Amino acid sequence: MDPPATPHHRAALAFIFVTVMIDMLAFGIIIPVLPHLIVQLIGGSIAEAAVWAGAFGAMFMLMQFVFSPVQGALSDRFGRRTVILISSFGLGVDFVLMALAPSLWLLFVGRAVSGVCAASFSTANAYIADITPAAKRAAAFGTLGAAFGIGFIIGPALGGFLGHVDIRLPFWVAAGLSLINFGYGFFVLPESLPKPRRSIRIDWRHANPLGSLLLLRRYPQVFGLAATFFLINLAQFSLNATYVLYTDYRYGWGPQAVGYTLGLVGLCSGLVQAVLVRRLMPRLGERRLILAGLILSIVGYLLFGLAPLPWVFLLGIPFMALGGLAGPPAQALMSHQVDPHEQGRLQGALTSLASLAGIFGPALFANLFALFISDHAPTHLPGIAFMLAALLLLIAVLVAARVTARQPARSSLAATAGGPIMPPTALSPELLPHPPPEHSP
Repeated sequence: MDPPATPHHRAALAFIFVTVMIDMLAFGIIIPVLPHLIVQLIGGSIAEAAVWAGAFGAMFMLMQFVFSPVQGALSDRFGRRTVILISSFGLGVDFVLMALAPSLWLLFVGRAVSGVCAASFSTANAYIADITPAAKRAAAFGTLGAAFGIGFIIGPALGGFLGHVDIRLPFWVAAGLSLINFGYGFFVLPESLPKPRRSIRIDWRHANPLGSLLLLRRYPQVFGLAATFFLINLAQFSLNATYVLYTDYRYGWGPQAVGYTLGLVGLCSGLVQAVLVRRLMPRLGERRLILAGLILSIVGYLLFGLAPLPWVFLLGIPFMALGGLAGPPAQALMSHQVDPHEQGRLQGALTSLASLAGIFGPALFANLFALFISDHAPTHLPGIAFMLAALLLLIAVLVAARVTARQPARSSLAATAGGPIMPPTALSPELLPHPPPEHSP
């Protein structure tokens, strides 16, 4: 039975919005400075720091991949409020640990712990499903996606400014935001899952990060689009793994410049997701929008990898943002082919695919970048990671063109509005957790 829409529930929704936005601010703040702190701790080698940055990203995503279903199972058993509050407090303590970390290994441990705590975003998503009537759930999930976007736009710009003052200051501010969020939730947030509706025990067999991927085997027609989705996410990690150090190596950008440009990335991506997708979908249909987004993203990656001057690099940002046109229609087409009662499992499977890309992508691109700027490089090519990303997206274009060849020209505004879409924007997955998929309680 759907929960009634009451002022109490609206206040709870507002809290979850604030929770997600503050957590995104906390994560976004450290993006411009974490790679530079790694450079500082290892003694100044950008090539070596790139390898470590890749390892940091892979560990973060591995922790999310493993612990997202675990936290979901714990919240089903003990309630959403408990899990959200413990995670917020854990993030605050962890950011303090990272701010004080005197060595690389301790910073690495701190990043792993933040990956565990960040897995609570799926719990926030479940909270929304608990308190929101089905007819209004799409708008509520859209609100959650907006909170994610606002935090990502403001966070890196603020982090760049703070990092210009002191490289560890963003970690202290992130810790303060997370602990303030914990205190706010402790006194304000009610429980959304009453005890009669909770699980009697934790079924660890279903708290399995690989379990949701089995859904794709039951719907072979989804497989091609899921492969496209995986390639999009894998290509993204060329930016997550190398953006900060690449722009430092090639253009001499520090934390402040990186933070401001990442804020621009977030702003452009937000405009594409909020405005262009809805306006272009009725005119172009899913297939054309997918192919257009992928091709525009290829242009963006090539500009990033080949740009001899900073202003040419900046020209790639709007193309990268327009690449976000591909994600919503691809997800909409997949949703058409899956039974209604398994929509949540489909979103979970896509989240798992994105997490798998995040486990392997950072190390792949970071090591390529490190190799091609080192003395042992077969040729000096700092932008190799972005060129490989463009190649992956070219493969995605060919796959998507084939699997959608028989799709009718249709518009799916309702499908794309069904929940926050994980947009293929720059620098989201391993430095930031994904916006949560739609939850089916």
